[in-house]
Amino acid sequence: MLDVGEFANWLFTEGKAAKTIESYVNDVKGFQSYLQEKLKDVPVLSRFSFVRYKEHLIKEGFAVSTINKKITSLKVYNDFLRTKGVLNETIIQLKRDRIKIATGSEDTVDALSEEQVETLLFYIENRNKVSTRNRLIVYLLLYTGVRVSELVGTKITDIDFLTSQLMVIGKGGKRREIGLRQDVLQLVRDYMKEERSESNFSHSDYLLVSQRAENMHRDAVRDWLAKISKELDFKLHPHFFRHTFCTRLLKKGVDLTTVSKLAGHSNVNMTARFYIQTTKQEKMDAVNLL
Repeated sequence: MLDVGEFANWLFTEGKAAKTIESYVNDVKGFQSYLQEKLKDVPVLSRFSFVRYKEHLIKEGFAVSTINKKITSLKVYNDFLRTKGVLNETIIQLKRDRIKIATGSEDTVDALSEEQVETLLFYIENRNKVSTRNRLIVYLLLYTGVRVSELVGTKITDIDFLTSQLMVIGKGGKRREIGLRQDVLQLVRDYMKEERSESNFSHSDYLLVSQRAENMHRDAVRDWLAKISKELDFKLHPHFFRHTFCTRLLKKGVDLTTVSKLAGHSNVNMTARFYIQTTKQEKMDAVNLL
């Protein structure tokens, strides 16, 4: 099995951006972890192992867009293996293997219900289980809708305590400002005064530091959320918070254009398609009004 480091180097020579390389490599690592756990004797990439992995992703409830992204990553990996002579055939064909959604179909997203939000907020108040930094992670994800990459990339200078604004540098270097609630700002102050000041990386420019690095890695955020998901008995993923942020704003009557700007979407249509979540129960309640 070729090391993913070789794959990363190949992507670099192909001119791929750093974020794209990281995304491809992480997707391939996820595939390899599945092979290691479930299919120990199966070659690095085969039609059989790919189909089983795709079925696994569907069964686990991953969003269609996420599954299709992983399929794209594995197709690029397939190309890499062919280039290196490890494979002599194209295992994955995007036109055939990507999950198709009929035109006009609803795009569904995973968002936390109000009950789940309340349960989570009560849970993170337990100081014996949750550090101030991790409470801040939840608050920032829930009340700003930032992507996990934007979260871990936040620097102290991005926060204006006088105007209560967070400057976010999003995809393609696009900048946007998001207002910060006072309880979020206070938690930032508490974290900086307490845990962060005692860290080995208290000198870091980044807001969120870890025990091993001057800024957290997004995988550390994902891993912690996955860990507490087991205690809460519902699934948590960084992007769920983004969906929840947009959905809650829309349900509270905030106009689509404002939500789109806060989320950093390229256009309002993206917001309308992916972040207006209507649950089955809400649909049933609507019909019962007739």
